Amino acid sequence: MEKKLAVVALGGNALLRGDQAGTIDEQEKNTMETLENLIFLINDGYDLVITHGNGPQVGNILMRNDAGEELYGIAQMPVDICVADSQGGIGYMIERIFRNVLNKHGITKNVICIITQVLVDINDPAFIDPQKRVGKIYSKEQADDLTAKKGWIFKEEVKSQGGFRRVVPSPVPVGVLNESIINDLARKGNIVIAAGGGGVPVYIDEKKDVRPAEAVVDKDLASSLLAALIGADEFYILTDVPYVYINYKKPDQEIKEFLNYTDTQKYFNEGQFTKGSMAPKIEACLNFIKQGGKKSVITEAFKLADKKYGSKITMEYEDERR
Repeated sequence: MEKKLAVVALGGNALLRGDQAGTIDEQEKNTMETLENLIFLINDGYDLVITHGNGPQVGNILMRNDAGEELYGIAQMPVDICVADSQGGIGYMIERIFRNVLNKHGITKNVICIITQVLVDINDPAFIDPQKRVGKIYSKEQADDLTAKKGWIFKEEVKSQGGFRRVVPSPVPVGVLNESIINDLARKGNIVIAAGGGGVPVYIDEKKDVRPAEAVVDKDLASSLLAALIGADEFYILTDVPYVYINYKKPDQEIKEFLNYTDTQKYFNEGQFTKGSMAPKIEACLNFIKQGGKKSVITEAFKLADKKYGSKITMEYEDERR
């Protein structure tokens, strides 16, 4: 059986549902249900690299930072350390649970989690105009005080209950440290968990030293870059909808199951995909195809094994509609 390499990005309800409190029992149950759906890829002869989001988890870590400082005077950790913390915790959970899922199916494979640093350009415009909201909501007085004390930047939360949230840069990823090791491990049949939460953002300074960037990286863009760098055949984004739609939630809404690069780019340029939701996923898929990937798939975590679901993006329309 010919071996193929797939990068699978877990997101949306794959780890934590929007209506849940985020307990470890909830996260473990969701993770197990999601990983069950990856068994068919292994049985079909795929080697796997798994990436994952960390939005709710790293937000909780940042709020624990706040509480620890306010109540006990514990020094706050910077964003890069919080991202690394979330990578370790979520990666451990995925690794342990996947070992149990493999055992249930009689499959013997190593599963390994790598704390991954992702390179960004310190001159990326995102550092001048940070937009990514992190942490809890503050009053204006609290936000002003933190700006004075810590230099944090805040933006008003106009779409929720009001107040202000901290914003940090979200630069475009340009490289992945240890990508050759990730590639080597995966192609030897190990299941590798990497680039969690978009990776820990770092940059190279004038001395060629690796320096932390107080930022977060989009998980899908980092996953797509990693997939391209290791020459993956296919790139999967697991989210909370089974297909890509155009004219979403409008009377003329239309499912797009099979897409080519040109049409998808056209829909993207037309603004068919919302910036805070589907747009980064579409951009990630386009980047992967542009850099030589064979196929990108966006679908619901629990629909993955059923090949009739999911939107498939290729350079040209597939001959085999599977």
